[in-house]
Amino acid sequence: MGRAAKETVRTEVDERGEADCVARVTVDRPAKLNVLDSATAASLAAAFRALAGDERLRAVVLTGAGERAFIGGADIAEMATLDAGRAEAFIRGVHAACAAIRECPVPVIARVRGYCLGAGLEVAAACDVRIGAADAMLGMPEVRVGVPSVIEAALLPSLIGWGRTRELLLTGESLPAARAREAGLLEDVVPAAELDEAVERRLAAILASGPRAVRAQKALIRRWEQLPLEAAIEAGVAAFREAFAHDEPRVLMRAFLDRSRGERHRR
Repeated sequence: MGRAAKETVRTEVDERGEADCVARVTVDRPAKLNVLDSATAASLAAAFRALAGDERLRAVVLTGAGERAFIGGADIAEMATLDAGRAEAFIRGVHAACAAIRECPVPVIARVRGYCLGAGLEVAAACDVRIGAADAMLGMPEVRVGVPSVIEAALLPSLIGWGRTRELLLTGESLPAARAREAGLLEDVVPAAELDEAVERRLAAILASGPRAVRAQKALIRRWEQLPLEAAIEAGVAAFREAFAHDEPRVLMRAFLDRSRGERHRR
C-alpha cells in the first residue's frame, strides 16, 4: 500500500483563553520554496474556508515552511505543461486561494521570510498586514517567464500606487525587504530572529480589541474597496449603528472610562 501524500498546507490552532483562538496556516513545500501548484492552491483555499466558520477565531497568521521562502511563486514546472484551457483553470485556482484569504472574516497577517514572488506576492497582498524579515525578497517576475502578472496583482496599485506597480510588473524587478517597506508592500521589517515577536505584537493588539468590532472593521474595509465615497460613508454609518445592537461597545467603553478614572485618582 502506497504512502499517503504529504499535506502541503498545515493549519494549527492556538487557544488564547477560553473563548478565543488564533490560527497559523503554513504552506509546507520548503524543498520547492513553497511554490503553489494546483493542489497546494486548492488546499490553501480549503484551509481558509474551514477557518472562516470558527466564531472563536480572532486572527490568522499565514507563512511558509522553512527559512528560504514565504511562497516562491506559482509552480513553473506545472505551468510549463499548460495549454490555454488548463492555464485558465490553474490561475483561477490560485485566485480562489487569494479570495478565500480576503474573505476570511478576521485579520490575516502574512509572516514573510525569504522569497515572496509572483503568486506569493499576490497571496501576501490578499492578507491584511504583511510583516517581513530582513531577508525577504518581493517581486512580480512573471513577464520574465512569458506571462503577465494577473489576479490579485490588481491589488498592488492600492498598496504602492500605479507608478510603482507598473515598474514592478513591467520589469519583473524584485525588491529587498527594506525597499519593499519603503514602497508599501510591507508594513514592517525586522531581523529574522525577531519576526515571530513582531507578528505577536500585532496579534496582541488584535486580541486587545473588540472581537465584533474587528470583524466589522474588516468587512467594512472590504466594502470601501468597492464603493464610491458617499456610499462608503453610508456603509460606515450602518456599521456604527449595528455595533450598538450588541453589548461590546458598552462593555469596552465602560472599561476604558474606569481605567481613565483610576489613572486620574493615582495622579
